[in-house]
Amino acid sequence: MAKIRKGTGADIAQIAEIYAHILTQEECGRAAIGWIRGVYPTEQTAREALQAGELFVMEEDGAVVAAARINQTQMPAYRDAPWRYRDVDDTQIMVLHTLVVEPACAGKGYGSAFVRFYEQYAREHHCPYLRMDTNARNTAARKLYARLGYWEAGIVPCAFNGIPDIELVCLEKVLR
Repeated sequence: MAKIRKGTGADIAQIAEIYAHILTQEECGRAAIGWIRGVYPTEQTAREALQAGELFVMEEDGAVVAAARINQTQMPAYRDAPWRYRDVDDTQIMVLHTLVVEPACAGKGYGSAFVRFYEQYAREHHCPYLRMDTNARNTAARKLYARLGYWEAGIVPCAFNGIPDIELVCLEKVLR
């Protein structure tokens, strides 16, 4: 049974491998994420999340099968999004960043389970307003998030983590 826990330094290599596998899928035309190898995400992406105490991993049978960063830091492009709840205090907003699932584990519900964990984490930290983003090209993620009750607040053109010309889909949900 998969469990989600805080990430450790020992998880970094496995997370970097997941990034590499996803980037290979994209480069071979089997996925459309919008990431670029060597630019984003990189091993440093995971290290920064770990150093901030914001890295979470899903582990099954001793292997990391998914990972993400959870915090209250909104991307700069979020300022330009037409959020439904624009006037909410930032202390009530939780953000999910760089959710990845090992491609070999696709279809097992890990992405949905991780988002449910994120929602529970937000509840426990008294943050009823949830935000996240994805590239407009990432139709698989957009479908997943819609199924999980997230709505697309808008699409913001921007440079994203060193990747130019991104159409960033800003998503939100309110926990009731």
